[in-house]
Amino acid sequence: MTRTVAVSEAGAVREAAAALADGAVVAVPTDTVYGLAVDPAQPDAVERLFALKGRPGDVPLPILVAGDEQVRLVAGDLESVARSLAARYWPGPLTLVVPRRPGFTVDLGGPPAARRTVGVRRPDHPVVVALCELLGPLAVTSANLHGRSPATTADEVARAFAASGQPAVILDGGTCDGDPSTVVECRGPASRCLREGALPWAELHGTGGGADRGAPGAMPSPGVDGAAPGGGHLRDAAR
Repeated sequence: MTRTVAVSEAGAVREAAAALADGAVVAVPTDTVYGLAVDPAQPDAVERLFALKGRPGDVPLPILVAGDEQVRLVAGDLESVARSLAARYWPGPLTLVVPRRPGFTVDLGGPPAARRTVGVRRPDHPVVVALCELLGPLAVTSANLHGRSPATTADEVARAFAASGQPAVILDGGTCDGDPSTVVECRGPASRCLREGALPWAELHGTGGGADRGAPGAMPSPGVDGAAPGGGHLRDAAR
């Protein structure tokens, strides 16, 4: 049974955190659109999220983090261009697809190539940050059935999944109708735009390092309906 709780309600974030710790799917407001979150360290929870969304297993999930320490948990020390982009645009609507830290072996879906990389974003939203601070990095994808438009309100989330009895908790944070995040793959001094979103690629390109536009939208982008070069990671993913 789904429970919708206003983020302003006392104990709302802790209730959501407890549900996540129990392996449930929780809907959360973000600085872009509503997302479906799970604890990535629990394989059953990850499988539950894929099933609820109807997301193909070859489309990997991204990770949202609360700060630099959590970035290092999943990706180690960022390489040059990724480090420059993160310093300038995080927290915010930028997802970086970077090599995983060797010890970060959780299964986020995707083809074998995607399991060598991870899409990571530090969102600019206090609710997601608070959940990550309580639980650690979270796997979060947009709150919609695969291929449908992302939900921008808690009511839309509830309607989208009414027949399933999930997610366990919907945190109502009002309207979240920001543009999806821009997704950039970074390898050492080189970068490639996998999807242009809230941040224009022309602006990111000037941040430093070699770059390739990568024809956003012309290739199968990670996290949506296919894998981009390097394993890709996210369209309807971290948003």
